Amino acid sequence: MKHVTAIRYVAPLREGGSLPGIMEADDLGTYVVKFHGAGQGRKVLVAEVVSAHLARALGLPVPDLVTVELDPVLAASEPDQDIQDLLRASGGLNLGMDYLPGALDFTPAAFSVDSGFAGRVVWFDGLIGNVDRSWRNPNMLSWHGKPHLIDHGSALTFHHNWARRETWVARPFDSSEHVLIDFAPDVAAADAALAPLVTRELLTAALARVPDAWLAEEPGFDDVDQLRAAYVDQLAARAAASSAWLPDPTIRKDRTPKKVGANRPSWLTTKGGGK
Repeated sequence: MKHVTAIRYVAPLREGGSLPGIMEADDLGTYVVKFHGAGQGRKVLVAEVVSAHLARALGLPVPDLVTVELDPVLAASEPDQDIQDLLRASGGLNLGMDYLPGALDFTPAAFSVDSGFAGRVVWFDGLIGNVDRSWRNPNMLSWHGKPHLIDHGSALTFHHNWARRETWVARPFDSSEHVLIDFAPDVAAADAALAPLVTRELLTAALARVPDAWLAEEPGFDDVDQLRAAYVDQLAARAAASSAWLPDPTIRKDRTPKKVGANRPSWLTTKGGGK
């Protein structure tokens, strides 16, 4: 990945669980930066890099990623104590996503995609185990009229519990709340087209993009090379087992808002207070 140095913290994006912020860099670019010092730690950054590389290789649009060198001295100019603490804890390498000026949040009511594209996105999310692209939180942007996939830090959940990683390989993927479920995603066609592309060579290249600093000192692994190989094994097995986790795009959860008071206890809904 391209490497840049942060020169100014511009604004926080407080809706993100990993506390990302917009920063300017020495290449005159502007980036949405995720910090290794945030509560979710370096594994979020690993998931972002691996997922973005796979998405791009599978023909899915994602913003460019860079590594961002951060000097903790930048914290001194920030009035917000939380941001100061975050920047001081994040010295060194962080992850930046190209900021897309003028991009709009993707909403199914305002935009449309074909069933082929919808199927590829749903299949990709199934591969990486990404449940964080729902109608409540689309994690898709429309930029220049085209959708872009963002925010994959919640994917690859197996790396939070390596001891139980085998249970993740064939775990069914629930797409019933996926943001693209209303576009009749053709996941069968996506599986036929994309599963053969997820080779060990592709996965090895994806893991090679992850800096050693984000992989170091993982319990149960002797070194970062062994850990990278474990990621490759896990994702290769997941791709090979797609028939076990392939989602059913006909299952859709009801999104009708519940009536106010629908869950009130009977003693509140009975005339006279239930007496």
